[in-house]
Amino acid sequence: MDSKLLHDMFFLGLPTAEKILRPVIVYAFLIVGLRLAGKRELAQLNPFDLIVLLTLSNTVQNAIIGEDNSVTGGLIGAATLLVVNHVVVRYLYSHERVDRLVEGDPDVLIENGVIKLDRLKNELITIVELQSAAHKQGFGSLDEVDRAILDPGGSICFTAKKPTPDRARHDELISRLDQISAQLAALRP
Repeated sequence: MDSKLLHDMFFLGLPTAEKILRPVIVYAFLIVGLRLAGKRELAQLNPFDLIVLLTLSNTVQNAIIGEDNSVTGGLIGAATLLVVNHVVVRYLYSHERVDRLVEGDPDVLIENGVIKLDRLKNELITIVELQSAAHKQGFGSLDEVDRAILDPGGSICFTAKKPTPDRARHDELISRLDQISAQLAALRP
Protein backbone atom coordinates (compact mmCIF):
# COMPACT_ATOMS: atom_id res chain seq x y z
CA MET A 1 0.00 0.00 0.00
CA ASP A 2 0.96 3.61 -0.45
CA SER A 3 2.76 4.90 2.65
CA LYS A 4 1.20 8.37 2.25
CA LEU A 5 -2.26 6.80 2.36
CA LEU A 6 -1.41 4.89 5.53
CA HIS A 7 0.19 8.00 7.02
CA ASP A 8 -2.90 10.16 6.27
CA MET A 9 -5.28 7.55 7.65
CA PHE A 10 -3.55 6.73 10.91
CA PHE A 11 -1.09 9.52 11.78
CA LEU A 12 -2.51 12.03 14.24
CA GLY A 13 -2.22 15.64 13.13
CA LEU A 14 -2.86 16.84 16.69
CA PRO A 15 -1.55 15.69 20.07
CA THR A 16 -3.56 12.87 21.66
CA ALA A 17 -4.35 14.99 24.74
CA GLU A 18 -5.97 17.60 22.49
CA LYS A 19 -7.92 14.88 20.66
CA ILE A 20 -9.33 13.79 24.03
CA LEU A 21 -9.94 17.27 25.46
CA ARG A 22 -11.84 18.61 22.42
CA PRO A 23 -14.74 16.09 22.63
CA VAL A 24 -15.00 16.59 26.41
CA ILE A 25 -15.40 20.37 25.96
CA VAL A 26 -17.94 19.97 23.14
CA TYR A 27 -19.87 17.34 25.14
CA ALA A 28 -20.13 19.66 28.14
CA PHE A 29 -21.21 22.56 25.93
CA LEU A 30 -23.93 20.47 24.25
CA ILE A 31 -25.27 19.20 27.60
CA VAL A 32 -25.62 22.77 28.85
CA GLY A 33 -26.96 24.01 25.50
CA LEU A 34 -29.62 21.31 25.20
CA ARG A 35 -30.62 21.82 28.84
CA LEU A 36 -31.13 25.54 28.21
CA ALA A 37 -32.97 24.84 24.93
CA GLY A 38 -35.62 22.87 26.80
CA LYS A 39 -37.08 19.38 26.88
CA ARG A 40 -38.79 19.86 23.54
CA GLU A 41 -35.47 19.61 21.70
CA LEU A 42 -35.08 16.05 22.93
CA ALA A 43 -38.21 14.34 21.72
CA GLN A 44 -41.17 16.30 20.38
CA LEU A 45 -39.34 17.36 17.24
CA ASN A 46 -40.87 19.44 14.53
CA PRO A 47 -38.97 19.79 11.22
CA PHE A 48 -37.15 22.91 12.45
CA ASP A 49 -35.90 21.20 15.61
CA LEU A 50 -34.67 18.24 13.58
CA ILE A 51 -32.77 20.54 11.22
CA VAL A 52 -31.12 22.27 14.17
CA LEU A 53 -30.02 18.97 15.73
CA LEU A 54 -28.67 17.63 12.45
CA THR A 55 -26.73 20.79 11.62
CA LEU A 56 -25.53 21.04 15.21
CA SER A 57 -23.75 17.70 14.87
CA ASN A 58 -22.07 18.84 11.68
CA THR A 59 -21.16 22.21 13.21
CA VAL A 60 -19.32 20.71 16.17
CA GLN A 61 -17.56 18.03 14.10
CA ASN A 62 -14.50 20.14 13.42
CA ALA A 63 -14.41 21.30 17.03
CA ILE A 64 -14.16 17.66 18.06
CA ILE A 65 -11.59 16.44 15.54
CA GLY A 66 -9.75 19.69 14.79
CA GLU A 67 -7.69 19.80 11.63
CA ASP A 68 -7.08 16.06 11.82
CA ASN A 69 -9.00 13.88 9.38
CA SER A 70 -7.26 10.63 10.24
CA VAL A 71 -9.17 7.49 11.11
CA THR A 72 -7.21 7.25 14.35
CA GLY A 73 -8.17 10.82 15.29
CA GLY A 74 -11.84 10.13 14.56
CA LEU A 75 -11.76 6.92 16.60
CA ILE A 76 -10.12 8.73 19.53
CA GLY A 77 -12.79 11.46 19.36
CA ALA A 78 -15.65 8.95 19.16
CA ALA A 79 -14.20 6.79 21.94
CA THR A 80 -13.78 9.87 24.14
CA LEU A 81 -17.42 10.85 23.60
CA LEU A 82 -18.60 7.33 24.46
CA VAL A 83 -16.44 7.14 27.59
CA VAL A 84 -17.46 10.62 28.81
CA ASN A 85 -21.13 9.80 28.23
CA HIS A 86 -20.77 6.51 30.11
CA VAL A 87 -19.09 8.24 33.06
CA VAL A 88 -21.68 11.05 33.15
CA VAL A 89 -24.63 8.63 33.00
CA ARG A 90 -23.11 6.46 35.75
CA TYR A 91 -22.47 9.53 37.91
CA LEU A 92 -25.97 10.94 37.39
CA TYR A 93 -27.51 7.56 38.21
CA SER A 94 -26.17 7.72 41.75
CA HIS A 95 -26.54 11.49 42.28
CA GLU A 96 -30.23 12.37 41.97
CA ARG A 97 -29.87 16.09 42.74
CA VAL A 98 -27.25 16.59 40.05
CA ASP A 99 -29.33 14.52 37.63
CA ARG A 100 -32.33 16.81 38.25
CA LEU A 101 -30.10 19.84 37.71
CA VAL A 102 -28.81 18.47 34.38
CA GLU A 103 -32.02 16.95 33.05
CA GLY A 104 -34.60 19.17 34.74
CA ASP A 105 -37.88 18.32 36.42
CA PRO A 106 -41.08 16.99 34.85
CA ASP A 107 -43.48 19.70 33.74
CA VAL A 108 -47.26 19.36 34.15
CA LEU A 109 -48.99 20.45 30.93
CA ILE A 110 -52.56 19.36 31.80
CA GLU A 111 -53.87 19.11 35.36
CA ASN A 112 -57.39 17.86 36.20
CA GLY A 113 -58.33 18.16 32.52
CA VAL A 114 -57.26 21.83 32.36
CA ILE A 115 -54.56 22.74 29.85
CA LYS A 116 -51.86 24.90 31.43
CA LEU A 117 -51.23 27.36 28.62
CA ASP A 118 -48.41 29.07 30.51
CA ARG A 119 -46.50 25.75 30.75
CA LEU A 120 -47.09 25.04 27.05
CA LYS A 121 -45.79 28.51 26.20
CA ASN A 122 -42.76 28.02 28.44
CA GLU A 123 -41.92 24.71 26.73
CA LEU A 124 -42.80 26.06 23.25
CA ILE A 125 -45.39 23.34 22.67
CA THR A 126 -48.50 24.24 20.70
CA ILE A 127 -51.97 22.84 21.35
CA VAL A 128 -51.76 21.07 17.98
CA GLU A 129 -48.48 19.37 18.99
CA LEU A 130 -50.01 18.36 22.32
CA GLN A 131 -53.08 16.93 20.52
CA SER A 132 -50.82 15.04 18.13
CA ALA A 133 -48.89 13.50 21.03
CA ALA A 134 -52.20 12.53 22.69
CA HIS A 135 -53.43 10.90 19.45
CA LYS A 136 -50.22 8.86 19.28
CA GLN A 137 -51.04 7.49 22.73
CA GLY A 138 -54.60 6.53 21.80
CA PHE A 139 -56.60 9.54 22.96
CA GLY A 140 -59.31 10.86 20.66
CA SER A 141 -58.99 14.39 21.98
CA LEU A 142 -57.51 16.37 24.85
CA ASP A 143 -60.96 16.28 26.49
CA GLU A 144 -60.21 12.66 27.43
CA VAL A 145 -56.98 13.63 29.24
CA ASP A 146 -56.91 14.22 32.99
CA ARG A 147 -53.17 14.87 33.28
CA ALA A 148 -50.25 15.31 30.90
CA ILE A 149 -46.65 15.48 32.06
CA LEU A 150 -43.63 16.45 29.94
CA ASP A 151 -40.82 14.26 31.22
CA PRO A 152 -37.22 15.53 31.36
CA GLY A 153 -36.38 13.24 28.43
CA GLY A 154 -38.93 15.03 26.25
CA SER A 155 -41.72 12.44 26.15
CA ILE A 156 -45.24 13.34 27.20
CA CYS A 157 -47.14 10.97 29.48
CA PHE A 158 -50.94 11.22 29.37
CA THR A 159 -53.39 9.96 32.00
CA ALA A 160 -57.03 9.41 31.04
CA LYS A 161 -59.94 10.92 32.89
CA LYS A 162 -61.71 8.43 35.10
CA PRO A 163 -65.37 8.88 35.92
CA THR A 164 -66.08 9.87 39.50
CA PRO A 165 -68.10 7.40 41.58
CA ASP A 166 -71.11 9.75 41.32
CA ARG A 167 -70.78 9.93 37.55
CA ALA A 168 -70.44 6.12 37.30
CA ARG A 169 -73.52 5.66 39.49
CA HIS A 170 -75.44 8.19 37.38
CA ASP A 171 -74.46 6.44 34.15
CA GLU A 172 -75.47 3.07 35.60
CA LEU A 173 -78.88 4.42 36.67
CA ILE A 174 -79.48 5.93 33.23
CA SER A 175 -78.55 2.62 31.63
CA ARG A 176 -81.00 0.74 33.88
CA LEU A 177 -83.76 3.26 33.16
CA ASP A 178 -83.15 2.81 29.44
CA GLN A 179 -83.45 -0.98 29.87
CA ILE A 180 -86.70 -0.62 31.84
CA SER A 181 -88.09 1.77 29.21
CA ALA A 182 -87.23 -0.72 26.49
CA GLN A 183 -88.92 -3.56 28.41
CA LEU A 184 -92.05 -1.45 28.99
CA ALA A 185 -92.18 -0.49 25.34
CA ALA A 186 -91.99 -4.19 24.43
CA LEU A 187 -94.91 -5.01 26.74
CA ARG A 188 -97.23 -2.34 25.28
CA PRO A 189 -99.49 -3.44 22.42
